[in-house]
Amino acid sequence: MSHPIALITDSTCDIPEAWLKQYDIRVIPLTIIFGDEQFLDGVDLSAVEFYQRILTDPVHPSTSQATPKNFLDAYKQAAADGAEQIVAIILSGAMSSTIESARQAAQDSPIPVHILDGKNNSMGLGWQVIAAARVREEGGSIEAMQEAALAAQKNMVYYILLDTIEYLSKGGRIAGATSLLNSILKIKPMIYVNPEIGKVGASLPARSRKVGKENLYKEFFKHINTKLPMHITVLHNNCLDEAEALAERIRQEYNPKELIISIVSPILGVHTGPRALALCGYAG
Repeated sequence: MSHPIALITDSTCDIPEAWLKQYDIRVIPLTIIFGDEQFLDGVDLSAVEFYQRILTDPVHPSTSQATPKNFLDAYKQAAADGAEQIVAIILSGAMSSTIESARQAAQDSPIPVHILDGKNNSMGLGWQVIAAARVREEGGSIEAMQEAALAAQKNMVYYILLDTIEYLSKGGRIAGATSLLNSILKIKPMIYVNPEIGKVGASLPARSRKVGKENLYKEFFKHINTKLPMHITVLHNNCLDEAEALAERIRQEYNPKELIISIVSPILGVHTGPRALALCGYAG
């Protein structure tokens, strides 16, 4: 790392590879488990490979958090590369114990580590990391980096349309979102992330994917402040054509300051399943 302040996050962030390189962000992978096989997210198994496999493999995958050793190795490497301090912005502690691994490792880090609970996942986390990275690029302090991340966190809007309830029900960790939906198996559920508590809740279900996509669009833009510059990601679980169509509609109707498309990490795809589609972003 070339910066005196190293910036670390985890593999659920869904930040495009080009931005990870541009902003010098180190990513700690979580683990995907298919029976006896284990894969480091984004290292041993790509998102596209995962979504193809999950359609045919009779074994339902599970996930494992990043370990304290994973983080400590990253902290030591950052120090070896010349960093004097570290900012780590991590997946919601209400969704995973990964942040506890980051905290445990910080006790043995050769340089100070400042850890922020992202209270979100995917680009709900990723946008916070990018906000902090941009402050760092301008020469900002650790405090300014954290303030930028927290400002994005506070205003984050994140809605996810699922193609099926099957994976949400199997996943366990976010199964609370299915409490109102479990008895209706053929609907297209929609969920959201509450950035105040870092947990998932249930939103408007739909009888068809077409209606579900319209609900996704309307709910997202109902909750984001369209009068301010918007930073938006269209997220997809290997349904790029639909993501591109949705992005084009947003571009034409709202012309946000930033609009990107990103595929969702297998770690999250274990719970949301193939062909999920999401809108995530903040204004400010």
